[in-house]
Amino acid sequence: MFDYDQLETLAAVLRTGSFEAAAAQLHVTQSAVSQRIRQLEERIGSPLVLRGQPCSGTEAGMRLARHAEEVALLESRVSDTLPRPSARLRIAVNADSLATWVLPALAEHPSHYFDLVVDDQDHSAEWLKRGDVSAAVTSVARPPKGCDSVKLGKFRYIATASPDFMSRYLSTGVTPVNLLQAPMLVFNMKDDLQYTWLKEYFQVIHRPKSHLIPSTQGFVDAALLGMGWGLNPEPLVRDHLRSGALVPLIPDAEYDIPLFWQSSRLMARALTPLERSIRRVARDELIQQDNM
Repeated sequence: MFDYDQLETLAAVLRTGSFEAAAAQLHVTQSAVSQRIRQLEERIGSPLVLRGQPCSGTEAGMRLARHAEEVALLESRVSDTLPRPSARLRIAVNADSLATWVLPALAEHPSHYFDLVVDDQDHSAEWLKRGDVSAAVTSVARPPKGCDSVKLGKFRYIATASPDFMSRYLSTGVTPVNLLQAPMLVFNMKDDLQYTWLKEYFQVIHRPKSHLIPSTQGFVDAALLGMGWGLNPEPLVRDHLRSGALVPLIPDAEYDIPLFWQSSRLMARALTPLERSIRRVARDELIQQDNM
């Protein structure tokens, strides 16, 4: 059996990035934090915290911190009268879902504190596979070992640009040659969404020069300002398309990405209320089709 106070202290250090901040959050002295970490490291027989600015965890430290947070989540489901009723839940989610539909589902659970890890929808399940999160919103259908996967719906993207951008770069037509010369928007180096769309509709295999814009709203703003074209979430550009501030590169070329909720089977009971909220909001906000 682990000492709960030691595990909670480890989680706080890794969450806040410093012994001082962890002490303030736990309402103990900094020396008490140092003592608890030292005692836990002595018991485990290996370092758990990499001292620095900020502090980070070793592989063993991250796993123990994850265990501490999962224990707190399980306790919060047993009784509301426990001395630690608030639970922290770490979830991997893609930025576009976070910006459009996920937060209302999380807001239905005020007793939880959420630690959201943002990653591309094609890679968010890797966090769950490594045991770094308890659940993930992902485009990968097959769950990691020991996890379950639930269909949520399809998230729609539309390739959009400003009218000025279209006049400047694509005035003679949206063709493979012109697209290779037109600046493209990319969320980050993991983002293959635009490349996949180019291959599907234009058989373009070369990558145009692009801006890296690691922000969902920044992505939309960059398109509005004529910096480039990109696949934007339909909910965020719906009004811009109606007003003409943005236009689709080609008509009827929506690109739908299936999304899934994957979660640890061991945490299934504790995660059930949140999963219900996620699925309900997804039914309202995502495209529902039986042939996902």
